[in-house]
Amino acid sequence: MLTQILDWARTHPGIIGVVVAASLLLALIYAALIFVAIARMNSDYFVRDRAAPGSWHEHHPVLRIFVHLVKNLFGVLLVLMGIAMLVLPGQGILTLLIGVSLLDFPGKRALETKIVCMPVVYKAINKIRNRAGCPPLELPQ
Repeated sequence: MLTQILDWARTHPGIIGVVVAASLLLALIYAALIFVAIARMNSDYFVRDRAAPGSWHEHHPVLRIFVHLVKNLFGVLLVLMGIAMLVLPGQGILTLLIGVSLLDFPGKRALETKIVCMPVVYKAINKIRNRAGCPPLELPQ
């Protein structure tokens, strides 16, 4: 089976080149999106009890339902991508954290806090925030 795959790859170098180029482009776009998402997160996200003033919670009910559905679908997609990135190249834990932060389920805040309090994750997030000129995340006591 492996020899058939390798033979196919040798006979289709153009397709392999396009796939590799597209993968690299998507990786760069995804890295930029992670950078923006982490930089835009309020530094007090993990210590406040309610949504930030001016958030989407204050808009029309139909818009809230639409945003809620889109946000959860995107969250599921990011969680699945994060799980895949735990064994594939990429920022798996950060992707999982962003995906979980978009989902709405009981115990979400405790799970997010547990993940962010992991020293390696907290350090990586604050390194990104520092590069973006944002203050470090505040963690609950």
